[in-house]
Amino acid sequence: MPMKILFTMLVTLAMLLLAHCGGGEAPPESPPAEPAEAVEAPPVAEPEPEPEIEAKTEPEPPPPEPTGPQRVRMETSKGTILIELYPDDAPETVRNFLQYVDDKFYNRTIFHRVIDGFMIQGGGFTATMRKKSTRPPIQNEAGELANLRYTIAMARTPAPHSATAQFFINHRTNRGLDKANAKDNWGYCVFGKVIEGTDVVDEIAKVQTGMKDGLQDVPTMPVLIRSVERVG
Repeated sequence: MPMKILFTMLVTLAMLLLAHCGGGEAPPESPPAEPAEAVEAPPVAEPEPEPEIEAKTEPEPPPPEPTGPQRVRMETSKGTILIELYPDDAPETVRNFLQYVDDKFYNRTIFHRVIDGFMIQGGGFTATMRKKSTRPPIQNEAGELANLRYTIAMARTPAPHSATAQFFINHRTNRGLDKANAKDNWGYCVFGKVIEGTDVVDEIAKVQTGMKDGLQDVPTMPVLIRSVERVG
């Protein structure tokens, strides 16, 4: 076989082999990877608001009732008298007396009837001998308490339940005024006692007295009750 033909045959064979064994077309590109889904972070829970604490609207409690004995201070033109009251023995009488005190009823009144060795009486007249208007009379609470020297009791008319504002301080022990000994079986209600200022009571009892405006035993020079106020 001539060399030219052989060479041609070999070239052709080689081309056929390359066509079957050489790579052909390149494979298509892989699709781009899909981006991974973004995973949403769980929402951050907002802190729950703290419950509001309601302000207490309860009213303030009333002030405590005063403890210990109830007392009043009586300022007079002769000095100071301190009186301790007996609300357990004469509750209505003490309430009545303290109401007049709180109303300043006794301020600028006088001791209008003074009898040395018996009693000094006041709480109903001004220095010009004008009788003051009062509230209705109270029940007579005379009981076991005796009209001892320097005790204070309610003045009244012969009617047993006629006491209003006037009072007297015993300048001696007057047992005839006690309920147990009284001719009317009622007596005069004791509701307290002078615990300081007995010397003032003695001085008032010694003042000169006379008749004035139809009343006996009236001090010729007024003995003024300047004020009466609670001190306990």
